[in-house]
Amino acid sequence: MTDLQATARAWAAADPHAGDRAEIEALVDAGDATELQRRFTGPLTFGTAGLRGPLRAGPAGMNAAVVSRAAAGLARYLTDTGQGGRGVVIGYDARHRSDEFAHVSAAVLTGAGFAVSVLPRPLPTPVLSYAVRHLGSVAGVMVTASHNPPQDNGYKVYLADGAQLVPPADREIEAAIAATGPARDIPLGDDWTTLGDDVEADYVAAVVRALEPGRVDAAARRRLVVAYTAMHGVGSATTQRVFEAAGFAALHCVPEQDRPDPAFPTVAFPNPEEPGAVDLLTALADRTGADVAIAEDPDADRCSVVVGGRQLTGDEVGVLLGDWLLRRGVRGTYANSLVSGSLLGTIAGAHGVPFEQTPTGFKWIIRAGSAAAPLVFGYEEALGYAVSPSVAHDKDGVSAALAVALLAAELAVDGRTLTDRLDELAVEHGLYATGQYSVRVEDLTLISAAMTRLRAQPPAQLLGRQVEVVDLQHADPPLDAVRLTGEGVRVIVRPSGTEPKLKAYLETVVSVPDAAGLPAARSQGTDQLDRLRAEMATALGL
Repeated sequence: MTDLQATARAWAAADPHAGDRAEIEALVDAGDATELQRRFTGPLTFGTAGLRGPLRAGPAGMNAAVVSRAAAGLARYLTDTGQGGRGVVIGYDARHRSDEFAHVSAAVLTGAGFAVSVLPRPLPTPVLSYAVRHLGSVAGVMVTASHNPPQDNGYKVYLADGAQLVPPADREIEAAIAATGPARDIPLGDDWTTLGDDVEADYVAAVVRALEPGRVDAAARRRLVVAYTAMHGVGSATTQRVFEAAGFAALHCVPEQDRPDPAFPTVAFPNPEEPGAVDLLTALADRTGADVAIAEDPDADRCSVVVGGRQLTGDEVGVLLGDWLLRRGVRGTYANSLVSGSLLGTIAGAHGVPFEQTPTGFKWIIRAGSAAAPLVFGYEEALGYAVSPSVAHDKDGVSAALAVALLAAELAVDGRTLTDRLDELAVEHGLYATGQYSVRVEDLTLISAAMTRLRAQPPAQLLGRQVEVVDLQHADPPLDAVRLTGEGVRVIVRPSGTEPKLKAYLETVVSVPDAAGLPAARSQGTDQLDRLRAEMATALGL
């Protein structure tokens, strides 16, 4: 305890933020060894998604000192790679302390000699990704914890291509952060620029231009009734501007969730995937007779879709959007992550265009394709979609929302819906049923033990079919995942990258003889997913 108290006092003495400093000093004075241990066992890890963690003083939390050192490490990395003195753009959401952390970063990067521009107010993450390339910056910083709980915040770094980091840049930035001295000694500057509204306006125009709403009947666009929620995040104003510019009637917004609120008072967890998160949206859709309902997560880089009271899966939305772009004649590479469904690849093959399945994470999806066939669409099953990668070089819930509405309006001309189109695709290509078996743990060693068991004794069969087992630790890049594949069945098992969960991503393919056979095929797909969950629970011992 004496050593721990000494470490804590040294951190507090170097902390430039009076409130954070007092927080640590109070824990030391109270002799709270448990809480001090939690905060000083090690720093937050800087990975390809940057930093993310609880708002609290100390090296294992998000606070002014940690953000200062992260910005200094980024500055050192950029300088060491020959990019010193150039432009960096910073954005932020509406979470607790996000604006503070953005301005702390601006001061540090300005003090390191960079020309820093800060977005004028809380804005969606896709606007920051767009701004990096639009302004010709060498890097961008977005202060956001996306869909994490209210007590969290985060720090996401983009390089000059407007995309999230990939190795080895993340490791090199982390090393530069570790080599940074005390936060109080970091040089600061105050002559950064606060941008005006033109960057958001340019983003709105670029999204609308890329998705060509004029190809959909104007009256159909005006007739479409869309319910929407920003889930207490920052997406509402930008999304409404995009829909207005694309010729849609005003969105019906969930009033309790339309303004940014860092407490997220109406949801237990501000993630559209979580049970109950879209209940208010679904109720509004029922009241307004909405043709489609759309939820964005708090930083608006992901979106979820509800039709007829049913929330579509990320795979279903991804397939609908990919199929829509292919039918529009958009040529190039289509991609999704290895834990996403296989149907997009089947459809892309039918259209004769390249398809890639990438490692998990949008940092890999966005880098799919080639000079001859650049990426034109990518998605991940966790509700992330890139329908206009030439605009935002990352997942973008705002442009995806517009694309969903355009597709819905186009189908409505013939009296069809999004679910009707899913039925048509199932008849054409087979029913691809996807789901998850997910286990949340308190003890992280349970996850590593389960992965060890799976690698040592994988099941020889799933659904009574022989499966091939591939340990993706030996892939390039190496992944902590195991893939099991057989005839019409596939399972990917991996630890979650953001939560204390072990996840098994399940897929089974059921043939569909004709439209009349769809109900039986769906029932069969549901039964097979249930069997897969039981079989994987046994195989993992969890």
